[in-house]
Amino acid sequence: MDPALKTRTISALKQAFQELSPRLKVVAKYIVDHPSDFGLDPIRETARKCGVSTYTLVRMAHQMGFAGYEELRAPFRHALLSSEMGERPEWLEGLRAHSDLGRTQADAAANTMAIVQRSLERQTPEQMERITHMLLGARNVYLTAVRASYSLAYYFHYIGRMALPRLQLIPRHINSAIDELHHATGDDVMIAITFTPYSRETIEACKFARDRGVKLIMISDSDVISPEFEPDETLIASTISTHHFGCYSGAMAIIETLLALLVQQGGDEVRSRIKSYEDLRKDTNAYWVAPKKH
Repeated sequence: MDPALKTRTISALKQAFQELSPRLKVVAKYIVDHPSDFGLDPIRETARKCGVSTYTLVRMAHQMGFAGYEELRAPFRHALLSSEMGERPEWLEGLRAHSDLGRTQADAAANTMAIVQRSLERQTPEQMERITHMLLGARNVYLTAVRASYSLAYYFHYIGRMALPRLQLIPRHINSAIDELHHATGDDVMIAITFTPYSRETIEACKFARDRGVKLIMISDSDVISPEFEPDETLIASTISTHHFGCYSGAMAIIETLLALLVQQGGDEVRSRIKSYEDLRKDTNAYWVAPKKH
């Protein structure tokens, strides 16, 4: 991202200020006065602080020539994240001094460390405790994602089923997620993972689940994903990257934290299940490496 885009955006806001409507003036003043908070807070928190609706923030983005709210906020987030790591480690500076490719590698590494830090900072112990208890107390836990987010869901399911035997990765067998939710009720929980641009399949599954009374936990880059449903909990991960697509290191860090909490809260039952799985792997490996008898 152009490092000067934040500065140019602030200048453009100041120049356009007198031409803006009263509500947009409030938003423009807030952005200019609180650029760090604007870069870090989700859209609803910014709307609350400004005293306007989230749709006013979207109008502000369009007024300034951005495709949407996230595009307006991105340069502020990027500028903040690029500086929040503090003093850079020597190995990072060594990469940067090596070559043009080394500078690209250093920028990507610094960005990854920054978004992991920021993503983990945003998760309060109170919210993580609520989510952990919600999952452990559910009759069934459904987990859905598509496209690039599917890799995160697959890993979460692979490890998470040790603590949550009722965890189901959907859709299965080339079905739709809605097919798998046909018998879901208010005793169930669904985890949905989606990032900008939000998947229509995932949004439809979330809406269907909420209509059935299923509790919904989102792992996403925003707490405003669709006006069609309201999640019970949203774990927000930064996905800023130095390349065209989102960086999922922050989301993976959140998933790792949640897995650790589930294993800890599961107690002896979970530890016994993990040991049983490890014993099975040892037995399987021994079978393959044992010498054949002649």
